[in-house]
Amino acid sequence: MLDPLKKILKPIQDLQNVRGVALPIGLEFLQLIVTGPPGSGKSYYIEQIGGWPNEGYIDLTQKGWWKNKSLVYRPREVHLGLPFKGFKEALTVFDKEVVENPEPLVLELNRIVVPPAKDAFLQSDWRTRFIFEFLIPDPATIFERRMARQVEGYFPVDENLTLEMVTQQVTYYREIALYLHRAGLNVYLRKDLQSPPMWISERGVAKVPRWTLSNKPRRPTLKTLTGWKYLLRSHSTIKWLTLSDELQEIYEPCRIAHDGRSFELLAGKIRLRFQPEIALGVKKRAAKKNWIINTEQGCSTRNINGFMRILVGETIVIGRLNKDYENLFHFDDSVAKRHLSITNRKGDLILTPLTFDKTTAIVRVDDSDYRGRLARERRKSILNIRTIYGQDIECLPRGRALKSIRQVNRLLQNEPCRPKTQLGAPGGIVELTKDTTPVFIGDLHAQVDNLLKILSENCLLDCMRMKTATLIILGDAVHAETSGEMEDFETSMLIMDLIFMLKLRFPENLFYIRGNHDSFDPEISKNNFLQGELFKEALLQQRGKDYVEEMQRFYDNLPYLIVAGDFVACHGGPPRMDTTRKDLIEIGSNPRLQKELTCNRINRPNNLAGYTRKDVKRFRHRLGIPAKARFIVSHTPLDPFGSYWLHAGTIKNHHIIYSAHADGPCAIIRTDSGFMPITFPAEPLTDFINNIK
Repeated sequence: MLDPLKKILKPIQDLQNVRGVALPIGLEFLQLIVTGPPGSGKSYYIEQIGGWPNEGYIDLTQKGWWKNKSLVYRPREVHLGLPFKGFKEALTVFDKEVVENPEPLVLELNRIVVPPAKDAFLQSDWRTRFIFEFLIPDPATIFERRMARQVEGYFPVDENLTLEMVTQQVTYYREIALYLHRAGLNVYLRKDLQSPPMWISERGVAKVPRWTLSNKPRRPTLKTLTGWKYLLRSHSTIKWLTLSDELQEIYEPCRIAHDGRSFELLAGKIRLRFQPEIALGVKKRAAKKNWIINTEQGCSTRNINGFMRILVGETIVIGRLNKDYENLFHFDDSVAKRHLSITNRKGDLILTPLTFDKTTAIVRVDDSDYRGRLARERRKSILNIRTIYGQDIECLPRGRALKSIRQVNRLLQNEPCRPKTQLGAPGGIVELTKDTTPVFIGDLHAQVDNLLKILSENCLLDCMRMKTATLIILGDAVHAETSGEMEDFETSMLIMDLIFMLKLRFPENLFYIRGNHDSFDPEISKNNFLQGELFKEALLQQRGKDYVEEMQRFYDNLPYLIVAGDFVACHGGPPRMDTTRKDLIEIGSNPRLQKELTCNRINRPNNLAGYTRKDVKRFRHRLGIPAKARFIVSHTPLDPFGSYWLHAGTIKNHHIIYSAHADGPCAIIRTDSGFMPITFPAEPLTDFINNIK
């Protein structure tokens, strides 16, 4: 069966020995909760480290499970109650309803209740209260152990045991471990007591759990100047560091205040610029004190550059072992493999050197408050958006809306980079050159502020004007998914008005790829709301029959695929049917192929008929693009917490992007070192723009 943890587990480097068992160095003994499938060795493990002997049980679907009495006494073994499709009550993997079902049950992960994040001073931080260790040996090992213990006669969970049954139980626990990790809980895994603990390290996610790192680097030898400097300095609690225009080397943990000013970090010979991120239109109390890590050049009107972000509560490790940072900032040998860790603690940065063999130093870039300069730069971008749109960010008047969609439909008839069909109509493929930087946006689902946020960042509009960047929207800009808004189509009209005006302003540098919601089809629904039909009725009522006909013409004229030498992108997934380039150009007469490109989803335990690695490989081959070309889709977010999933489904260079999160959008861009995701915090930009005088 598919292992969701394949290739994303890394051994934890810094360990402590507790009664003969290697545990992460930053883990407190009383944080530990041990779980795993039957026969994984949990009871022996707890006995070995001297934990509580009695087994506990928690129902992950129950509100407040983190306050369950089973978790009061730690460390201890805990069985998990899991949500399965078709069963209202939570079940363990060894319950009769699970093991005796003729077909494997499907986990309904969205029913798991996640502890709330800490927002208030006196509120308990339940997400960091516990550290879950998943003890998951390979299925064959568990099966052998459970068969051997059957002779003891008091293990009813081992009755009628098969290897397939054990394999399915292991699969459930792997899925749960990954889900809880993505939900923000502390999770690591181990195969057995002799194997090192491993943490989940997903590509494109730079943060690491703080408890996997040592607080102190190895002390340098007194045979070096660095060693004497270290000896002569006082070492106590973390000190506040006052930055100046003089370079200051760091030998111990230090703390830098979030004061609106930027600074530079010297790691070996590499200079990284740190700038506080200032959200616009957000009340001061609600603003998140994140930091942006960039190069000295930062944003450019000629080329879009990647950057990294440290969110509040996150810890990152800068060094050559962090491939995302190495690829973006081009680290050389002057940067250690694990150079320093940086933690964002309520906006203040805690810098901890992890080596003394390489230089770590910081310097103030300038003494001006970055917040004022940032506000001016962002204001310029936002005014540019307002100029392009030509009015406040609200639905266009009926006459102007009809005029704009008609102009867009005329453009689509002769859209550049689209081979024509035999009848002279625009074909289903956009063939992009490498002369422009692609910027991909996933499903927006009427989140207007998310589109505005992406447009106002990273010099995107300037680069589109210079034709050095191309914005690619992978369908489904319409139909809100937020509870209470699914019947409201005002934002769907507004976001399409914005996209139409952008298309008219940048006809060669904006492409909209058709998604499954880009239709009036009555089968399009969400939570029993027939959004396809309801959107059509709303347009008829507010904009008339002519506009509805033009919107249908817009849908019919959309491409289904965009391809270049190093990527291919569509909304849903690769077709399972035999497909040629000619078929894709003539897709207008092939409803089955249309549905596959817009509706296919990746193979998962709850969708065994989905596309697989072989389908992606075959599709690349038929398009004549390299085997390593990126395949980028939207349509199928893998969990409710993320905005992007790199190498999704363990398919190399297969990425999924989702841009409709209320917490902020995501985009994927091509940099000189590859493709990278960039996330943005939410900002109420519609109101902010409309309040600008």
